[in-house]
Amino acid sequence: MGIASRREADKLIADGRIKVNGKVVREMGHKIDSDFDKVEVHEQVIKDRESLIYIALNKPKGYVCSAKATRFDPDIVTDLIDIPERIYPVGRLDKETTGLILLTNDGTLVNAIIHPSSESEKEYEVTFFSPIPLSSIHRLEEGVKLDGEKTLPTEVMKLGPLKIRIILREGKNRQIRRICQKVGYPVKNLKRVRIKDLWLDDLPLGDWRYLTPAEVKGLRNA
Repeated sequence: MGIASRREADKLIADGRIKVNGKVVREMGHKIDSDFDKVEVHEQVIKDRESLIYIALNKPKGYVCSAKATRFDPDIVTDLIDIPERIYPVGRLDKETTGLILLTNDGTLVNAIIHPSSESEKEYEVTFFSPIPLSSIHRLEEGVKLDGEKTLPTEVMKLGPLKIRIILREGKNRQIRRICQKVGYPVKNLKRVRIKDLWLDDLPLGDWRYLTPAEVKGLRNA
């Protein structure tokens, strides 16, 4: 149902986080009848796969990619989506970054996108305060050392003196802002336009839409 892998599910059972009909179950391989038994994980009833939700949002600035607000960050992306189901952002865009963010309650899809082994492509438009030369673009393409470790090579397309598109296959914290700062060109504006085969296209800022079944399948397989 998209909650966890088999190994992760074993740990949830061993930790007493699974209930069947209101009682904690610690026995591996405990049999249930999905038509009649109520299964809970972390006190939440597991939903049928038909209830899984997949949403694309064009995130505005000022919103945090979290499912829980804090005193310091009261505005979260889920505030922008008015549905009764509980969903979570897939990965993160920092507070000042705009663009495509996925939200879902399907843990399997989350893992397929953000697990490092997937090397999922994510494409961004980057605007600078001053023109960036080709020499700095080449450094971005080759990879930049962060925290003692070199980032993976990137693909960069120059869109104009102040703007590039860059494709990442990893997701280090604030990676684009940090590597651009490293080559001497701080970022003015940053927008994500693509995750795997899914494009932001003309979705208005702050708006959201449900993904089509074909788009969900593409995210799983790309």
